[in-house]
Amino acid sequence: MSSSSGSAPRSALSVRTSSVDIPTPDGTVDAYVCHPADGGPYPAVLLYMDAFGVRPHLKGMAERLAAAGYAVLLPNVMYRSGRAPLVELPAFINPAERPEIIERIRPAMLGLTPDAAMRDAGVYLDWLEASPLTNGGPVGITGYCMGAGLALRTAGTYPERVAAAAGFHGAYLATDAPDSPHLLADRITAELYFGHADNDSTNPVDQIDRLGKSLTAAGVRHRAEVYEGAHHGFTQADTAMHSSEATQRHWTALLDLLARTL
Repeated sequence: MSSSSGSAPRSALSVRTSSVDIPTPDGTVDAYVCHPADGGPYPAVLLYMDAFGVRPHLKGMAERLAAAGYAVLLPNVMYRSGRAPLVELPAFINPAERPEIIERIRPAMLGLTPDAAMRDAGVYLDWLEASPLTNGGPVGITGYCMGAGLALRTAGTYPERVAAAAGFHGAYLATDAPDSPHLLADRITAELYFGHADNDSTNPVDQIDRLGKSLTAAGVRHRAEVYEGAHHGFTQADTAMHSSEATQRHWTALLDLLARTL
């Protein structure tokens, strides 16, 4: 398992991994799949990437989830712009390089409209349901950065198919836009967890408050915590934004949510 994913739990299972191509009406998604090596079927988890995409560190996070007893699908959600990695990434992304990398990725990010993303989400859920690796039941979702918004949006778009959804250092979760993901709150039946970054320009206090109020008003089971001192991207150990303490807190919260709901 990738060391960047954090130390493995003591009861970690051996993991098998593979790469798959999944057809969609808009093209072919390249995705990473991992699951425990023995036994099964397993509860399914959909892992939504951050903006930097499917890469060794994120694969390591998927492997850690699989080692805890889940069949995990990690799709390249920006497949319309090319296979992962969309741009060449350094082994470690430092603050000086980050803005230029984001600018190169931005067109692909903007091209992933909410409608397109949710068409894709249905394909991912169908693939997981049909896979012999999974138990065919409702899935858990975890998402990072832009992936947190995709997790929230998927829970609201496919409520009967999502048992749990978590988002960490999420971006633009509750904006003034008419298609902001928080506006789907009244459709959500899953249990949610959010680990917000402190002082995050992509998810300021007013949006955190708006998200919480919308979920409470809709009667959604949820918990949201602000990780004090943690920066946007705190789970990503191949970036300078990483926090070991906040990452471990994220693992504890995520694995607890999945164990309780799947």
